[in-house]
Amino acid sequence: MTQSATPLAGKVAVVTGSGQGLGLAYAQELARRGAAVVINDVDQATADAAVASIVDAGGRASAVVAPVGSTETAEALVKGAMDAFGGLDILVNNAGILRDKSLLKMTDEDFDLVILVHLRGTFTCVREAYRYFKDNGVAGRIITIGSPTGQYGNFGQTNYAAAKAGIVGMVRTWALEMKKAGVTVNAVIPVAATAMTKTIPFFAAAVEADEAGEPMPPFFRHDLGFGTAGDVAGLITYLASDDAAGVTGQAIGAGGDRLQLFSHPAPLVTEYKEGGWSYEDLAAEFDGLTEGKLQKCGEVMPALPDDLKPQG
Repeated sequence: MTQSATPLAGKVAVVTGSGQGLGLAYAQELARRGAAVVINDVDQATADAAVASIVDAGGRASAVVAPVGSTETAEALVKGAMDAFGGLDILVNNAGILRDKSLLKMTDEDFDLVILVHLRGTFTCVREAYRYFKDNGVAGRIITIGSPTGQYGNFGQTNYAAAKAGIVGMVRTWALEMKKAGVTVNAVIPVAATAMTKTIPFFAAAVEADEAGEPMPPFFRHDLGFGTAGDVAGLITYLASDDAAGVTGQAIGAGGDRLQLFSHPAPLVTEYKEGGWSYEDLAAEFDGLTEGKLQKCGEVMPALPDDLKPQG
């Protein structure tokens, strides 16, 4: 079967947090593949520049400037798609912020702001998009953005880990609820050079290469599955297309040269004891039952080759 270069022709997409970075890469690729795109950012100039980048390349785009989180913004995004392009077919939930601190230094505000934008913002935007899809008989596509932190945990990211793990949990629930309507919903776990990774010495050689317009070293692209924002955009476009009509409720990782399908949580050990497990039973048997099975927290990185280690 010949694949179309514009599989999203006639489709309309909303991409939250798409003024720059990963979100902009997603929006530009969706537009390149034929979709009209609603850009979302909190800054008017940033949103206008993103729209211009798509229009100047021959695509169609408009902007809704508003912070994601509230129902009012979610409603404005759906209305913006309808007013500008006559409908909505695709929602990509990308908007997010970071407030990284270790537990005892993290304030209520640090926690609440990240939960508001990532978790509640995903909830409100998906609710409004699904309402439109269901009311109008649209077999829509919903793509949420997770993170390795939500899969493995990460030091100093209590708020972010909670939000990203929660997003994957909501996706699994929504896949059940939306199946009858023909709407798919999936989580993408990107691993790419961003403003955040630029501050991490481990990724310095990869970021420097990217900023110089040079290919990232194979160690990063292959061994770590770490690449550019554009490396993730292909998966976003695929999940937004009719070709992915049978894919829903999944968490899929993309980065560099690597694609990963994450498993749903499943028991690693199952043991039974008639009458239940007492403290004495567990104290005597737990280590033996779980030997080699206890899970490590955090993503374990391979050692950097000497020639890629930060200098100085």
